[in-house]
Amino acid sequence: MCLNLKRKRNGTDCKVKGTKSLIEELVYNLVENAIKYNVDGGKVTVDVSEEDSRVCLKVSDTGIGIPEKYIGRGVARFFRVDKSRSKATGGTGLGLAIVKHTAEYLGGGVSVKSKENEGTQITVILAK
Repeated sequence: MCLNLKRKRNGTDCKVKGTKSLIEELVYNLVENAIKYNVDGGKVTVDVSEEDSRVCLKVSDTGIGIPEKYIGRGVARFFRVDKSRSKATGGTGLGLAIVKHTAEYLGGGVSVKSKENEGTQITVILAK
């Protein structure tokens, strides 16, 4: 599958607690999902900001979204909203679970906002 995407990065440089490999894996999984579940001509936005003693990382897309009834399960291991896309997009359903557990390990957390057929925003809060 080949998508035509627009790329945008917002925010400032921030330092967070954690190892380089943990942060890289967290960001990689967020951006990979945003691209994988986007639509042709869609947009992925990465926004980084500082809030008091925390760093807020938001990855938003204009993709297929998550139906409201599944939003709470979206970060569960092996969960796939659209199993029919599994063969086409690949993956194991572990990406957001890895993000959640990594953020929690680093003293932070994850929240998900999504609307079906409009897109998804994953917010990760990390300690500075």
